[in-house]
Amino acid sequence: QVQLVESGGGSVQSGGSLRLSCVASETFTGRYCMGWFRQAPGKDREWVSDLTRDGNDLYTDSVKGRFTISRDDAGKTLYLQMNRLKPEDTAIYYCTADRSCRVDRTYWGQGTQVTVST
Repeated sequence: QVQLVESGGGSVQSGGSLRLSCVASETFTGRYCMGWFRQAPGKDREWVSDLTRDGNDLYTDSVKGRFTISRDDAGKTLYLQMNRLKPEDTAIYYCTADRSCRVDRTYWGQGTQVTVST
């Protein structure tokens, strides 16, 4: 059982930046696909980014060039650096972990709210 705890959400103006953090209960480097999903009010949950088991980073098209996924050296904290934020980025952001980068993830954090105002 992997436990995930997100932090770093908040309210910013359009064009601003936030960095989300996700602390895992165990080292994930090389063991889990780590990802970020988000859910905006009234919308389906949406995949945002993955850090694969072999270290590759993947992004949905709407955040490419603005968001960066990374991890700490210990392999227990996952980050999502979000720059040039837009109002449409407003959502609850969830950290996930799974043995593979499949559609349905096994482990989810509790979520952190990101609100971007105009």
